[in-house]
Amino acid sequence: MGSKVTSQLSISTLSGIPMVKQGDDLAEIILDSLKRDELSLQSGDIVVVAQKIVSKAEGRLIRLKDVTPSEEALTLAIQTEKDPRLVQLTLDESTKVVRQKPGILIVRHRLGHIGANAGIDQSNIEDDDEYALLLPEHPDLSAENLKHKLDIALNCDVGVLITDSHNRPWRMGTIGGAIGCAGFQVIDDRRGLSDLFGRELKVTLINRADAIAALATLLMGETTEKTPVALVRGFPVDSELGTAGDINRPIEDDLFQ
Repeated sequence: MGSKVTSQLSISTLSGIPMVKQGDDLAEIILDSLKRDELSLQSGDIVVVAQKIVSKAEGRLIRLKDVTPSEEALTLAIQTEKDPRLVQLTLDESTKVVRQKPGILIVRHRLGHIGANAGIDQSNIEDDDEYALLLPEHPDLSAENLKHKLDIALNCDVGVLITDSHNRPWRMGTIGGAIGCAGFQVIDDRRGLSDLFGRELKVTLINRADAIAALATLLMGETTEKTPVALVRGFPVDSELGTAGDINRPIEDDLFQ
């Protein structure tokens, strides 16, 4: 008999992450939290960070009174029953309006994914009635920069994943999804390999990044938990790296547009 192969994956949330403000150094905040929790990073670990604190640190908090809605935004605001200033921000962050109806505005974000309101959020931010938080401008670069700082500080080679809440067509509820990645294999392409019975795999692409994001978000939470950073250990390490941009399905392959 062959030996049994086992795998183990662990996820730990970091405590004591403060309310992040523009200009804060997320690497320093994470390093302080690791020390406080008596945790360490080792090569192959993946640090999962909620989009919200990345956006705050990068100054993506927008004051609504500074936003002037266009005619298109005003029209969409009537159709969707939304604040026209938020609609304008959504249009500014998007390349296409996909669907709209009362209470719903679905767009293709400039980063390539499709979702509600271009990921713009007003929850868990100060003065939330007068401000809105946009996604990071370049989340893959944000992940790469954070990885670089952590690697240098701890002399290791970690992955960094920035996660955001995503809705999915035909499924209720939100899950964590990857919008920024650095230092690990994002897509595991199994096409051309064989299954257990020797059949060639034709279309199998395993989305590692979204799987990690969804799992980590279960512990990090999405409301009042105050744990926007998690440490994932035990995920298979591969030399083939990628970015969150690799996840987006090409427009020419979108059968539902």
